[in-house]
Amino acid sequence: MYRDHFDSSVVDTREGKLTNSLTFRSPPTGSLAVVVFGAWSASVELQWAMVYHSSFKDDGQYQQACGCPLLPLRSHIKGPAPAADAAAVDIIDEAINFFRANVLFRKFEVKSSADKLLIYLTLYINMALKRIEACKTEADGIKAIISLGLEKFPIPGEGGFPLGGLLSPPQSREEADLFRTYLKQAREETSGRLIERVYRPNGKPNKWWLAFAKRKFMNIMLPL
Repeated sequence: MYRDHFDSSVVDTREGKLTNSLTFRSPPTGSLAVVVFGAWSASVELQWAMVYHSSFKDDGQYQQACGCPLLPLRSHIKGPAPAADAAAVDIIDEAINFFRANVLFRKFEVKSSADKLLIYLTLYINMALKRIEACKTEADGIKAIISLGLEKFPIPGEGGFPLGGLLSPPQSREEADLFRTYLKQAREETSGRLIERVYRPNGKPNKWWLAFAKRKFMNIMLPL
């Protein structure tokens, strides 16, 4: 539902050269932020200090693992996530819809446990875009992002997990298996939905997405 706040355009920059830009509007304030890409390097001017947070609240209705809620997902992929209503916005929708705004920030104030999952999925999307960026064809990109969703990955308490201070290690083997399986389901579902955004119907990559592969959310990058 926030997709309409993103508009691609072309702006005139120094020396009269045309440079791609992305302008997005913050609905609560009306402030603008402009991201300018010259030769695919980004310089950012942020004119408001806000990030998008998850709408899911800490009301105790969701099972938790490693300090993270196992939120409902709209997914046909097998896993432990509760089934979300077909018309509902789930945490994956939020992560994708907010990505191009949130990825610009190096700090993110966690306001709910759901924000922890939002942060993880934002980092995952960032990593997925870098994988796609290296692909020459749509077929290669789709293969790369689907394979990424199936790869092994660390969870809290294991080496290489980037958010050790945010999520707690599992207290049992059962909790570890539950959280790993949930994240696997969420990663695979995110990969499938991201393909629809990154590639246009004609098979061409959407540069207004791939340009953000070079950003580092919270100055963190999941290992490639």
